[in-house]
Amino acid sequence: MSDVTIEPYVLSIVDGPVLRLTMNRGAGRNALGMPMMEALHAAVTGAAENPAVRVVVIAAGGPAFCAGHDLKEMTAHRADADKGAAYYRALFETCAALMQAIVRLPKPVIAQVHGVATAAGCQLAASCDLAVAASNARFATPGVNIGLFCSTPMVALSRNVGRKAAMEMLLTGEMIDAEEARRLGLVNRLAPPEALEAETLALARLIASKPHGALKTGKEAFYRQVEMPLDEAYAYTAQVMTENMLGAEAKEGIGAFVEKREPNWPA
Repeated sequence: MSDVTIEPYVLSIVDGPVLRLTMNRGAGRNALGMPMMEALHAAVTGAAENPAVRVVVIAAGGPAFCAGHDLKEMTAHRADADKGAAYYRALFETCAALMQAIVRLPKPVIAQVHGVATAAGCQLAASCDLAVAASNARFATPGVNIGLFCSTPMVALSRNVGRKAAMEMLLTGEMIDAEEARRLGLVNRLAPPEALEAETLALARLIASKPHGALKTGKEAFYRQVEMPLDEAYAYTAQVMTENMLGAEAKEGIGAFVEKREPNWPA
């Protein structure tokens, strides 16, 4: 028997109401190969079942947040009988499922970004609800430089930044720094590298202190309405607010405000 211990692809630590998921392949710049994406997907979906978890943070070990898909792994599958077609289809479907699981998780997800977030790594950061980046972090969708346009990263990128900014990143493949990423709306907050984890955790705990039912309702409504025509969005959100208003959290929160006291949120 082998004594070799295979380290998990994702480290999972619950810190009070916050679940920290840390990609654990720093030597490989946390490339999103199949095992990494499957591990992340399982951890994200599992968070939905844990009532103690209110907010999820996705971070990374090593010198980079995520350098995208594993190009060596992808190249190796060109030797397959179908030249890799089945593998590539499964790879990109797995990636799409992971990104959608993050969006559909009924709990906020924060990306904690350091080093570089490129290609599918940039997609991962953009797919999270919020992102906190180290002041020296960098972002890019550089697929065009190697003949593989970042079409799937484009989905998340174009839903976070303006069209012209997204197109410039996609067409040039050039890196942007953390300050530019914040200016474009790809990142919410910047922190000195040594304070990145503390800044991210502070934001996570602030959000976790809010009533969890309202967070769940609001996140789902945000992503649904943003894809709707204006009239449909207002009709839908009016219904959401009506149902929200009739719930126990709104009753307690508004009552506490009117009575000038701290709310006692229902469990």
